[in-house]
Parts: sequence; structure tokens; C-alpha cells
Amino acid sequence: MENAVKSIKNDISTEEDIKLMVDSFYARVNENPLLSDVFNGFAKVDWDSHLPRMYQFWEGLILGKQGFKGNPFAVHQPLPINKEHFEQWIGLFVENIDALFEGEVTEQTKLRARSIAHIFESKLSALSSMKNDI
Repeated sequence: MENAVKSIKNDISTEEDIKLMVDSFYARVNENPLLSDVFNGFAKVDWDSHLPRMYQFWEGLILGKQGFKGNPFAVHQPLPINKEHFEQWIGLFVENIDALFEGEVTEQTKLRARSIAHIFESKLSALSSMKNDI
């Protein structure tokens, strides 16, 4: 009988964990044709400034660290994104985080990401409907 070796993953608990989570996630985003086109084509994201802001954002949500200032929704408002983009984003996010971590904080992080995606998608859809009604 073979012994199954289970890889033990840690929960998200440090700034280094956040950096790994963010860097590996955006590497996946950049490999995804649908999302990469928005980030690199339309928005022309400056990754050297975007990634540190994402570290701050997630450190605030996950670790309670102060530092992030900004209005994430306003930044996303002009982007040509729809339900399919959000589905791809959350799918990659969950896939990425599951590959790296496990635990209570990890599960809470996935819930927060799903909530953020749902809220953004709902608000953007409502704004689009309002524009179409004019």
C-alpha cells in the first residue's frame, strides 16, 4: 500500500504571503487573453506601481494593516468589463489562492474577493443600464 503524501499549505498570515498571492495572481491575469487585454491593452497598467497598491489593498483587508488609500470602484468604472471578465477574474483568483494556501483566512479571503467582484459587477451593470436608458 502506498502512503499518500499530502502537501501541507499554510494559511495567509504575513505580508510575504500577500505579496506571493498578488504576484502569482497577476501573473495568471497576464496569461489570460480576456483579462490581459483589459489590464495591458485598454488600461495600460503600470505594474511597478499597481502591484504595491494591490499589496496594500489586500494587507488592509486580510491583515488589518492601514495604508491603502483610494477608490477601487472608480478605477474600474471606465473599463470595458462585463460578467465574463468578473467570472474569469474570480476563477483565477480562487484557483491561485487554492494552489498556495489553505485555512480560515484563505477561505475568508476568497469570500471577500467574491463579494468585491459581485458588488463591482452589479454596480457597473446598473451604471451601464442607466447609460443605455438615456
